[in-house]
Formats: sequence, C-alpha cells, structure tokens
Amino acid sequence: MTANTQTNSAGGEFPADLLVQLDRSRPRSLRVQLERGLRKSIARGSLPPGTALPPSRVLAAELDVSRSLVVGAYEQLVIEGYLEARQGSGTRVRAQGLRGDGTGDGSADYEPSGAGPAPATRDGGIRRSGLPDPALFPRSEWLRHYRDVLRDIPDDRLLYPHARGEPELRAALTAYLGRVRGVRTTPDQIVVCGGFSQAVTLLCRALGRRGVTRVAVEDPCFSLYRRIIRSTGLEPVPVPVDGQGLRTARLAGLDVGAVLLSPAHSYPSGAVLSADRRVQLLEWARAADALVIEDDYDAELRYDRLPVGALQGLDPDHVIYGGTVSKVLSPALRLGWIAAPPRLTGDIARAKFLEDFATEALGQLTLARFIESGAFARHLRRVRPVYRARRDSLLAALRTHLPSVRPSGEAAGLHLLLRLPPGLAPATVAAAAARHGVQLEQAARYWADRDAAPPALLIGYGPQRESVLARCIEALGTELRGLTRP
Repeated sequence: MTANTQTNSAGGEFPADLLVQLDRSRPRSLRVQLERGLRKSIARGSLPPGTALPPSRVLAAELDVSRSLVVGAYEQLVIEGYLEARQGSGTRVRAQGLRGDGTGDGSADYEPSGAGPAPATRDGGIRRSGLPDPALFPRSEWLRHYRDVLRDIPDDRLLYPHARGEPELRAALTAYLGRVRGVRTTPDQIVVCGGFSQAVTLLCRALGRRGVTRVAVEDPCFSLYRRIIRSTGLEPVPVPVDGQGLRTARLAGLDVGAVLLSPAHSYPSGAVLSADRRVQLLEWARAADALVIEDDYDAELRYDRLPVGALQGLDPDHVIYGGTVSKVLSPALRLGWIAAPPRLTGDIARAKFLEDFATEALGQLTLARFIESGAFARHLRRVRPVYRARRDSLLAALRTHLPSVRPSGEAAGLHLLLRLPPGLAPATVAAAAARHGVQLEQAARYWADRDAAPPALLIGYGPQRESVLARCIEALGTELRGLTRP
C-alpha cells in the first residue's frame, strides 16, 4: 500500500492512511501497534464512518504479518466499538463511531519531556472482595523513585501543590493513557484526585453547578457511589446490568444528565459493556447532551484477552474518564485522576480546590517517574500472571468442590461473583467459609433494592495464594455438602 489509495476485493478503495507503519525494532507488539494505528486513523477522520477495511488476508500481506494478527486486531476494535463486522459485507468503520473535533489533538503521541499472605483487613470495608495483594507492592522501586524526587525537587516546589495536580504527573498520564488505553486528552484536561471515589464527588459537585440533578448508575454497582451522589445533593438513578453490561436502552426514558459506569469490568457483576451498547450509550449522550462518566475499573488486570479500550477514546467530548492506581499498585496511595472535556475541567478543578486544596505532591511526582521509567508497565507484567494463577486455582477449586455455584466476572479484576443455587443462603455460606479462612462478602448490598438481589456472594482472590484458596474451597465444599445432605 504505497500508493495514495488501493482497490479492495469488493471494488472500493480505502485510503493509504489505513496503512500502519509497523516498527519491528520497538518492544511494543505488532498487533498493539496495528490497533493503535487504526484507532488514530478513525479518530482523525482518515477512516470516516462506513469505510470498508481491507480483508484480513490483504492487509496481512501488505504489512507482512500473519493473518491471525490482523483478525485479532479487527476483533478487538469491534469489541471497543470502532469497527463493525457483518456477514457478507466485511469489516467497516462503525457508522456511528468516534466523535469530537474530527481531527484529533495529537495527545496520543504526547510524550513528556525530561521533566501468600493473609487477606488484608485494614480496608475499612471498602471493596473487600477486590483488593490487591499488598505484598506485591513494588517497595524497592517505589522507594528509589521517591528518593530521586526528594533529591531533585527544588525548594520552591516544597510549598502548596497544584490544585489540578503536578504537571509532571499530568503529562505522564496523558502519554500513558493515550498509548495504553486509547484515551484522547491533554495535561490541561487532567485533574489529579484522591482515588476514584473523590473523583465521583468532584464530578457530582461540578455537574450540580451546571444544573444536573440526577445521575444514572449501574445496578448493581459499588454502593459507595450511590452514597456519594446523594451526599452532593444529586439523585442516583439505578439502571439494570445484565450479561452485556448496562442496559443502555433504558437511558432514553430517564431524566438524567449523566451516567456513571464501568464499561471494561462492571463491579460486582464483572460484565463488559458490549460493542453495540457502547455505541448506543454514546448516541444517547449526544442526543441528550448528557455526559458519560467512565470508571476504568480493573481494565488493566485482564487475563484472557487484551484489555478493552477506553470508551472515552470514541467520544472525548461526552465521556469523562476516571482512573486510579488502587488496584494495580495500592489503595494506600490514594492517587486517581479525571480526564474531562475542556469545558468541564475548570469546574472540576474548582471543586477539588474547595474539597481539600490539592493532592499530596511527593506521591504524585513519584508516580510520574514510576510511569515514565517503565516501572509501571513492568509491574503490570509481573502481577498479571500472579493474579491469573490465583484466579485459575480458584475457578478449578469451585468446579471441583462447589459445582452448583456459578462464578462470573472471571475475565478481569481480583474478584468473582458467586451465584448460589436454591437452598443455600448467602449468610450460611459466608459463615461456613469464615470458619475455613475464606472471606466471602454478601453481594446484596450492591443492588439498589437489596430484597431484589439474587442469592450471591463475592470472593476476592488478590491477596490469597493458590494453595490456600484451593484448600479452603475444598473444606468449604465438604461442609456445605454436609449441610445440604438430607
């Protein structure tokens, strides 16, 4: 594909911009490079809606890669909502795809300049079923970067921090999120905050200033979010979640100015928002002039396929992106961020200033160096297989010793939702599990109407070694069989 256009097998043409220049000298995989290049072409308008992509065998030949690599990249972008594949018509850019200024802002290319143990118990009851293993925190490398910050920081930086966040961290996040999550933002659009729970507080205050009174939330969802929304004077409106994620068709009948959801891995169900619903959600936001608040929960701890790209990349004008290091590093750091459309960042920064003035600076500067040095990516590569092995051990033990229990949400994260069969009460199972060293959490608290919740429990596998999980589940299964035996 060296000419300006090339004719495809259907007789049409596709632009040369589709050709992604793959750099085989770079450590990033060729498939990741291809996916990123296609996203950028769609975002910039080089591949407008409806454009037919070349058959996988044609593009594979042009790029001198395997056909399976191209097929995998196409499938990933179909899941993310950038492409659609229909029998007989090939793969095309979605007719209702990316929105924004149509040109992109180049932020994905922005690079900052030089500038087992026992389960955790001190969690205050916050997401007990989804905690990381504190023993995996990279203490030595974090301490090295922290010392470097203390050594290099000038005296005049040891005063009040920036309300929006330290410039170095906002620059590092812009580059990292654009490269890894497909987020389209700039350092000026990012506000650093104390974890995603504070992000929800700031967003609700900012939205309230703009006249929003009701915010849709997933049902079930992390129940603290409903409490936070109410505490800011807004009303949370529950919307059911099924196997394809939030039931987006319900939004059209609701008088809400925003919706808060976790499209990559909903908590606690583990559902991933389907490609069709991702598109439907953005169509609703545009038509209603509403906002989508994306909690990128568990997105990077995905085990059976590449992480689903951030929803924000499809429409940065209507999606507010939120992230945190609480799952990947530690919730003790209390570091999160918001990437919002420019029209909202001033209100969010003002809310942050009035809330607590600013987030602690030394931790921000340490995280910036941690990301820029590649330590963050290395840490992810180290912990993913550890958590995957623990998940696999738990699933195997459940299949063997508790076959009537149906787990879900296993594709990502650090927890499973366990749906119980008739005759097993959640309280009874949780009490039995505690006797064998397994901490199970009753899931009903996450439904808006607890009486309508199915009989289910949550189990976290992050802090538990595989042998401990297997042994405890085996003992639990033995006890429960005794309880249910006539």
